[in-house]
Amino acid sequence: MAYQALYRVWRPQQFFDVVGQEHVTTTLQNALLQDKISHAYLFSGPRGTGKTSAAKILAKAVNCEKAPVSEPCNECSSCQGITDGSISDVIEIDAASNNGVEEIRDIRDKVKYAPNSVKYKVYIVDEVHMLSIGAFNALLKTLEEPPRHVIFILATTEPHKIPLTIISRTQRFDFKRITAKAIVGRMRWIIEETGLDCDETALQVIARAAEGGMRDALSLLDQAISFSHDRVTVEDALTVTGSVSQSFLNQLARAVNEKNAAMGLEALEELLFQGKDPARFIEDFIYFYRDMLLYKAAPSLEESLERVLLDEDFVQLAKEVDAREIYDIIDGLNKAQQEMRWTNHPRVFLEVAIVKLCQLETPQGIPSDVEPLLKRLEQLEEKLAQFEQNPPAASTASEQTEQKKPQRVNRKGFQAPAGKINEVLKAATKQDLNAIKSRWGEMREMLVGRQMRSQAALLNDAEPVASSNEALVIKFKYEIHCQMAMENQRFIQTMGSVLFDLVGKQLQVVGVPEEQWTNIREKFISTQQHGTAEGTSETEEDPLISEAKKLFGEELIQIQD
Repeated sequence: MAYQALYRVWRPQQFFDVVGQEHVTTTLQNALLQDKISHAYLFSGPRGTGKTSAAKILAKAVNCEKAPVSEPCNECSSCQGITDGSISDVIEIDAASNNGVEEIRDIRDKVKYAPNSVKYKVYIVDEVHMLSIGAFNALLKTLEEPPRHVIFILATTEPHKIPLTIISRTQRFDFKRITAKAIVGRMRWIIEETGLDCDETALQVIARAAEGGMRDALSLLDQAISFSHDRVTVEDALTVTGSVSQSFLNQLARAVNEKNAAMGLEALEELLFQGKDPARFIEDFIYFYRDMLLYKAAPSLEESLERVLLDEDFVQLAKEVDAREIYDIIDGLNKAQQEMRWTNHPRVFLEVAIVKLCQLETPQGIPSDVEPLLKRLEQLEEKLAQFEQNPPAASTASEQTEQKKPQRVNRKGFQAPAGKINEVLKAATKQDLNAIKSRWGEMREMLVGRQMRSQAALLNDAEPVASSNEALVIKFKYEIHCQMAMENQRFIQTMGSVLFDLVGKQLQVVGVPEEQWTNIREKFISTQQHGTAEGTSETEEDPLISEAKKLFGEELIQIQD
């Protein structure tokens, strides 16, 4: 017999074998025992998490000769026939290659015929999101009023692409990514059953590289077994997965902590010489510091660590590195990762990032010469509290605003619309801002996909700072970038369209340079605290209007929006 891959040989044949999806298997088992079987199911989740396997197990369980049972017996003719594919009443369809209306109409015409050899005719439609709109419409009526002897099981990795009219007619089960611990346990059991030899650490490396997919993990294990001789070692697993060893990450993190740029660049040179992908390395390095931060915050939550094994070097390093420094390191690596996406020379950005990390200032305690300044600051805070209790007269405030006006008249370059930004700040919510931030990188990629690569590059040093249901404020590091972006109407329209696709809202885009944003934000906070928002809006008058009033008189001026 021809060789079969591990993931095929050890494909789950019972719900018990479906690892990490107890919330799905328990529900299905209870429904089977109570004979509450739905006519249609939707299994959604990442690849390799057991969707199609669970569908076949469900098909065997409902048609098992010993039904009702919580697990198929895998001994009767029905179970064995479904397993080897000899029973024609259980049909597996690949929607990616059968996505037309005619194929679905053919299914619709055949469902009315009773099954030949089992109780239920089961249609398992894999990657159902690939069906065309016409095919979904053709399937709609059958899903709404199916014959009693038919069960549909739809599987997909992208449920958001399925029409809601289809989803509402099914029972939906969301499969989640499998934890590294569960994957290691399953692989260890397979290793013991097959009589192979493998390092425990190698299994952990493979499990973390699989990113929650059991099929990916078994495929990598299969490769590692073929690559190794008698025993699968950690080095074999690292070579097959393309991952970076933790000892190397510890070494590089040690160089960053000791501010030794030479040692860091030397280690990086060795890594690149081994053929490691810079993008993969920087991702591993980000997760390394992420795990370090979580370990410092909650040492008992070892299961939450994604890529790190708790060895002596890592634990010692975690004790030495300050949490505030980890924040700065992750920010620096994240910026380098974004810059590497748009360049043909990722190695240069990687080397620059390592040098910058080695030159970060280490957060320290309060020096002795700062104590007098802290006392003085306390005195100023006391005076400020008295000032808030007894605010100055209105004339003083008006005099201060008069002194500030000439500064605005003389300013040149791009001027952000302060009034509009204040309106956004009044209606802004943290939830709206987080929704934009979480998809910021995706938005830039969509702009590149719409042939706006140069305009998307303007957002490299920009970030969203406030968002409401109607508008979005973007802060630019450089004024010239802000001006170029805001004066390009096509860019603004495209950004609005992309934001609508991502968050489902039609947002007006407002740009502001970093320096102006700081002033506008401080004034807004001040007006909110003192309740003088109306007075502030009146005093912040356009410089051109002020000059016109001086030249022609206030009576002859008529302002139109």
